[in-house]
Amino acid sequence: MTRHRHPPHQLQGRSEEELTWFQRRSLVQAAALWMVSGGWVGAQAQGRSNIVELRGDVLRNGEPLTAQHTITANDRIETGPGSTAVFTVGDSAFMVRQNSRVALESDTPTAVKVLRVLSGAVASVWGKGADRQIALPTATAGIRGTGVYAEVFPEQAMRGYFCNCYGTVDLVAGNESLVSQSSYHQAFWAEPAPRNGRLLTPAGAINHTDEELEFLAGLVSQRTAWQIAGRKGVKDGRGQMDYSPPPGNTTEPARTSAPPAHSSTPAPAPAPRARPASPYGSDY
Repeated sequence: MTRHRHPPHQLQGRSEEELTWFQRRSLVQAAALWMVSGGWVGAQAQGRSNIVELRGDVLRNGEPLTAQHTITANDRIETGPGSTAVFTVGDSAFMVRQNSRVALESDTPTAVKVLRVLSGAVASVWGKGADRQIALPTATAGIRGTGVYAEVFPEQAMRGYFCNCYGTVDLVAGNESLVSQSSYHQAFWAEPAPRNGRLLTPAGAINHTDEELEFLAGLVSQRTAWQIAGRKGVKDGRGQMDYSPPPGNTTEPARTSAPPAHSSTPAPAPAPRARPASPYGSDY
């Protein structure tokens, strides 16, 4: 296995406790019971609750949500301070952070077609399928079976953040669009107004961890891209799994799947450059 020294996850307006939710003893025990009882397949077949853990004050369609309820693909979920909800719907798993409002939309109760993040943050892992979207106030992402993290910052004019942790995503903001192909965290800001002429700008990996995605993937009998490959990359938002330079070479290969440049005109492919190095500025 190729090993790297990874920078610690970066926080922006989130607490360390929020990023280590998957380590809580109560959740570990609940997840173990969930898997023993058949996981998401058993929950769907047996008609039992699909909630893995509920913490704090959580509303479903404006009413208090309890662990005995079942969340369907047409529910609205709202979490209060210090609250989280971990659940599955069909073959997709979701973790809604505190102070968040999300809406699930679909034409069937057992498969989410649209996850609308109105405020706050959601980590999610999706099974393969067509016509699935994540909608932020400033962007829409078409997904094809992937792990993602999305967050909306109301205090920044509803600025959106979207990380394609692994998989393929069609990202659209205004009249801009791009295809993100990632094996290890490719991230973007979805700006409320053009920034340096662009609505989609590169971002670093903030407010989420590998372990969160691994936990959610396990709930729906999946593995992340880096678990399958047995290696990781440099978590700087580029989306590639391995940046190790060949022996005797201090440069890294040019990226093959790049976020848009901070420019109003398309930029040429970046030349190889030395590490360390994030070209993404200082706003994360």
